[in-house]
Amino acid sequence: MFKKTARGAVVAVTGTALVLGLLSGCGSGTTTASSSSVRPPSAAPATASPTPTPSASSTAKAEEKWDGKVRILGDGSTSYTGPQPRQPKPEKLKPGEKPPQFVVFSWDGALQGDDEQFSHFRKVAKENNAQMTFFLTGTYLLPKSKASQYQPPQHKRGEMAISYATDQHIRDTLEQLRGAWLEGNEIGTHFNGHFCGAKGGGDWSVAEWKSEIEQSYSFVQNWRTNTGYTDLPSLPFDYKKELAGGRAPCLEGQKNLLKAAKSFGWRYDASSPGDFQMWPSQTDGIWNFPLQLVPYPGTEQQVLSMDFNFLYNQSGDSTKGDPAKYEQWRKLTRDSYLNGFERVYNGSRAPLFIGNHFEDWNGGIYMKAVEDVVKSVCTRDGVRCVTFKQLADWLDVQDPQVLQKMRQLDPAQSPDWKSLVK
Repeated sequence: MFKKTARGAVVAVTGTALVLGLLSGCGSGTTTASSSSVRPPSAAPATASPTPTPSASSTAKAEEKWDGKVRILGDGSTSYTGPQPRQPKPEKLKPGEKPPQFVVFSWDGALQGDDEQFSHFRKVAKENNAQMTFFLTGTYLLPKSKASQYQPPQHKRGEMAISYATDQHIRDTLEQLRGAWLEGNEIGTHFNGHFCGAKGGGDWSVAEWKSEIEQSYSFVQNWRTNTGYTDLPSLPFDYKKELAGGRAPCLEGQKNLLKAAKSFGWRYDASSPGDFQMWPSQTDGIWNFPLQLVPYPGTEQQVLSMDFNFLYNQSGDSTKGDPAKYEQWRKLTRDSYLNGFERVYNGSRAPLFIGNHFEDWNGGIYMKAVEDVVKSVCTRDGVRCVTFKQLADWLDVQDPQVLQKMRQLDPAQSPDWKSLVK
């Protein structure tokens, strides 16, 4: 049995366990990093303005060839192609039935850079019966030459705390977004400028969050106008309908973010700065999907389930720690995730949430650790590696009284499902 203290420490019946790296990406907790040390991997400097290819008519022909049922939206950046493929049908638990073990792998930023991590993890997902949530940073579809299109709250027009993407990275990312959605993965949002700390999301009003959200939609819905590209097919989804939630940079500002998100009809938020592995609850009708505390091997400590938190607690501010320790750190990271998985898989069956960035920190060991976990858990009996939206679909059709009982379970507690699910 665990409880959380006012300072964010985790107290177990048998002793005290410190929270390692309470916040994701940046911010502060029991252990903290300065905001300058915790930016997600930056794209290379953008080139000059993109070079448009022939004409809009060629785009229309490409669309028709790709799918004759495409309904082009707006300037042709997005389109409606029907319901998303490969979506599971959510079903209510039958009396006495044990819940599936849901695992959600999510990615902050979702840029296809030179390391091609986006395409790589699409392949990993397909090979292991998994689907994932990709939280797109909207400004990764905005050329630097059009930076003035972005008006961040409390900052100068065009300012970002991360780099703009190169023209080639924009093109590559558009290709990956299209393919990912057709494979059943979710395209969520990581918003835009990645501002943390002073004048970041934690300081934004509801109105400022609404502005940031509206711009997140706009950069996806107008990438063709902003880039000038006419040779690429439209994204195969209506983002107004598809966008169901996101994760705030540095997990800051959720209180006002939730108020803003409700006005857009969002169904979940993944910006909570950490909690135990418990069945989710709702805040004003929005599902709360926090990062979670998982057991750190060989200790009584719990670490937040995101790559940055392992990085900070293993090599501090440096993304290039001691190479002699890379293999040890990789195994510790992998085993922490697996410890969290086994605790609930054999216990309460609460969903496991794992968050990541496309990065190469400490030789890429955190990416390798996550890939190991995908391969280990997603093909197991009773396990469903799903998107946040798919999890929300499933939760929505369950008996609220059964879910409330499930929320009372400790993570490692395996109940009598026949008596609990009626």
